[in-house]
Amino acid sequence: MSSAVHQTVALGNQWPTLDPFLFCAHHRDSYPAGNDQLGPAAGLTGRHIGQDFDDIDGWNMYHGSIVPGFPQHPHRGFETITYVREGLIDHSDSLGATARFGRGDTQWLTAGGGIQHCEMFPLVDPDAPNPLHLFQIWLNLPAADKLVEPYFTMQWGYSQPRLEFTDDGGNKTAVTVVVGALDGHRSPPPPPSSWASRPEADVGIWHIRLEPGATWSLPAAVGRDTARTLYVFEGGPIRIDGSDIGIDTAAVVAAGSDLQLTDSGEGTEVLMLQGRPIGEPVAKYGPFVMNTRAEIQQAIEDYQRTQFGAWPWLSPDPVHPRSKGRFAIHADGHVDMIDEPAG
Repeated sequence: MSSAVHQTVALGNQWPTLDPFLFCAHHRDSYPAGNDQLGPAAGLTGRHIGQDFDDIDGWNMYHGSIVPGFPQHPHRGFETITYVREGLIDHSDSLGATARFGRGDTQWLTAGGGIQHCEMFPLVDPDAPNPLHLFQIWLNLPAADKLVEPYFTMQWGYSQPRLEFTDDGGNKTAVTVVVGALDGHRSPPPPPSSWASRPEADVGIWHIRLEPGATWSLPAAVGRDTARTLYVFEGGPIRIDGSDIGIDTAAVVAAGSDLQLTDSGEGTEVLMLQGRPIGEPVAKYGPFVMNTRAEIQQAIEDYQRTQFGAWPWLSPDPVHPRSKGRFAIHADGHVDMIDEPAG
């Protein structure tokens, strides 16, 4: 192992991360065609409905009973960043915001002092499979911002820089800048209270795709104390400054210098997470992330007492009509319409 690669870890569905991140959930489901209720047109016998994580036939219902996904649930004290490569998500929350997004979009939710939301995976194609592939990354908030007002925003795929680099052999590397900046191109701004909104935090989330045989120089991070991890989730192996890293492997790498990445297989996809550590104590209990156990207990009591605001939807797992395109209605009533409705 070269001095540039400090540690490697085998990956499962929930990836370990370094401060300021809490973890990264990697969802890849080969959903079948959808039925009239936008659930799977397939039998559910043998699944633990409400707690289906068994990956039967290559897909899960998760906590959904009709449509796959995660019905109404609370969060406090951190942020979720959901980057969707394939498929769609229907979001609704206690702020009154709702959306359908996916196919390259990113949703950013600052839970702050407390929010409820749901994330459902509608199977909108009745005649063909409905594959889903997404990353949900939990980014911590510093103590000073744990109880800020919740904040929902969309970063549509067209607004995220997608850069292409060609090596001396003509092989290409494509980089999507989900968060941060690369080669003078910057992603849309993070929410105002995010750790990522501070320039000195040096937070970056990049999706890197190397063609077969491609070589690309990953530039050094800006921050002196930045921690950087590369997650090889497709293809591989990849060579990082002389160390071969196979598929489903995380590599903690040196962030202070340029690193040469070389595909040695049939093409490789890598997710990069980087950021300067917050460096504060972390107390976690399910959907709550605070600094002390007493604050976790307070979060539980506050949720039991207030429900973090009223739930304005008729069910805990609302989905939008099959014909609806991608859109967002923000808490202030502002509407983004990205796709024309089908039909």
